[in-house]
Amino acid sequence: MAERRGRPTGPTGPVVRRALQLLDAFSPERSAMTLSELARHTGLPTSTAYRMLGDLVDWGALERGEDGAYRVGLRLWELGSLAPRGLGLRELAMPTLEDLSAVTRENVQLAVREGTEVVFVERIAGSGAVPVRTRVGGRFALTATGVGLVLLAHAPAEVQNEVLDGEIPRFTDMTITDPAALRRMLAEVRTCGFAVSDRQVTCDALSVAAPVFDQRDEVVAAVSLVVRHGTATALSLSPLVRAAARAISRALA
Repeated sequence: MAERRGRPTGPTGPVVRRALQLLDAFSPERSAMTLSELARHTGLPTSTAYRMLGDLVDWGALERGEDGAYRVGLRLWELGSLAPRGLGLRELAMPTLEDLSAVTRENVQLAVREGTEVVFVERIAGSGAVPVRTRVGGRFALTATGVGLVLLAHAPAEVQNEVLDGEIPRFTDMTITDPAALRRMLAEVRTCGFAVSDRQVTCDALSVAAPVFDQRDEVVAAVSLVVRHGTATALSLSPLVRAAARAISRALA
């Protein structure tokens, strides 16, 4: 997966950068870490990491459990919820997302692009719907998910080149990793108005996504339905997804 924009590098530097290194060490796979693990992962001396972790715990950015492990604190969640791009978009989109979820009872997702990754702003899990690997606030490759393909198709040429010239991750045997094939797929997305990701992320999921436009007619987000493979076709889902995307676009305008 592409490296996150603005990620701090190197074990030395200003205090703020060292604090960001500690926070950046956490991930969905590393949601709880000990002092020694954090020091090893960041390259910071244990004494420095211990001192800075204490400050981060005092402020509320991190919490320390009875097991001695550190976890992300609620203070960061509170700050993250104030991000203007995700907040305004989510509030305007929620009525449409909830309607789409109620009608289909499937997974509904809303995402934006940040650099060379897709960031999920909202996800409504359908009752009994196919499990998905995404989560609110989570990042994913632009090349595999339905929303990612939509956002990549409408991204500037330099972003497309950076993504397609780099390493393209494979998640299943169905994941398309050939740059030429992906370029053809992106052109088709721009032509037909929706993207299809069929078993590219998990072996049992089909995703159909459509672009959300702002008042300047620029793509600012993508909305998708994710269903169990074999229960519906992309052509049957695309009108619902495109209608939802148009409704959100009107709300943004």
